[in-house]
Amino acid sequence: MPGAAAPHHGRHHHHEVHRSDRSGWLRASVLGANDGILSTGALLLGVVGAGAGRSAVVTAGVAGLVAGAASMGIGEYVSVSSQRDSEQADRAVEADELEANPAAEHAELRHIYEQRGLSRELADRVATELMAHDPLGAHLRDELGLTEELRARPVQAAASSFASFLVGALVPLVTATLASDSLRGALTTVATLVALVALGAVGAALGGADRVRGALRVGLGGAAALLVTYLLGILVGTAV
Repeated sequence: MPGAAAPHHGRHHHHEVHRSDRSGWLRASVLGANDGILSTGALLLGVVGAGAGRSAVVTAGVAGLVAGAASMGIGEYVSVSSQRDSEQADRAVEADELEANPAAEHAELRHIYEQRGLSRELADRVATELMAHDPLGAHLRDELGLTEELRARPVQAAASSFASFLVGALVPLVTATLASDSLRGALTTVATLVALVALGAVGAALGGADRVRGALRVGLGGAAALLVTYLLGILVGTAV
């Protein structure tokens, strides 16, 4: 139409928010916080069930907090370091294969794209251009599924796990410390379960999953663990 404004292409950039690049620290943080809340809460309930007083409860809680945080941090570092070592080994193997037989590697890359639905001609062209630009990166990404966003980061995972465990463990520990003797078990249970349910919902939201399902999954599992530990504490306390 005359006088109609011409469309402006490229003015608005379509921005998508993806959550896969959070997977490393998010998994470590959620796991650390969950373990800090649940293991410390269960430990405290077991001690309370055995009839221990405030001093013994606090001592056990602090010891569990420090030992648990250190264990989580070291465990994450070792685990993710092993994953990183495997990635580096795969990178070295792929680099050697590209140097020794680039034609076979080109054919392998072309076959991958054919399997994904491209015609042979287009797959060959794509493989050729990617091999010319970044052959190792193309093979790591499309053959092995290794990307920079999902690269193993041991220090990040260890720090996230250590810090989140400490924060999570403080919830039942502070509650048990401040509560009176008569209400210590009940308040510690409530605080632990509320924290677990909230963590489950937050973790699900950060990962793009259903919040209610995430909250129920963590809450029900935590309730079962707390009940078992408390009952064992009563049995041990009675026997001793």
